[in-house]
Amino acid sequence: MIQRFIELGEGYSDIYELMEIAETNKKRLSQLLVLRTEINGIHKASFIVVLHPADEGKFQPLYICREGIPADSKRYQLFEELSRKLEKKIITFDVKPSGDFEEKELYFHYLTGILRLNYLIPPLL
Repeated sequence: MIQRFIELGEGYSDIYELMEIAETNKKRLSQLLVLRTEINGIHKASFIVVLHPADEGKFQPLYICREGIPADSKRYQLFEELSRKLEKKIITFDVKPSGDFEEKELYFHYLTGILRLNYLIPPLL
């Protein structure tokens, strides 16, 4: 199985695309996640929509708007409304900021490890 983060942007307008992905893939929706972090003393959040792997090809996308959403913003409220509409609980974690990693791919490996350890995505087989 291939699990890959697909970054849409930082969430200023990308949040609407992320929400559309969740709504149009309701049948495949696995998780709605919020990853909280602190960058230069400002609390930010990343939103992730995790879909179940496709039957053919075994590809599991994790769509992410990375670290651009203030914790108490209208966009955060929109994600909570989406959660209620799709009847999926939002799972929230505190994580290190991506700036603590030399490369974005290392950050995504870090997140993948956290998600696997918490059984939110399946292990590679």
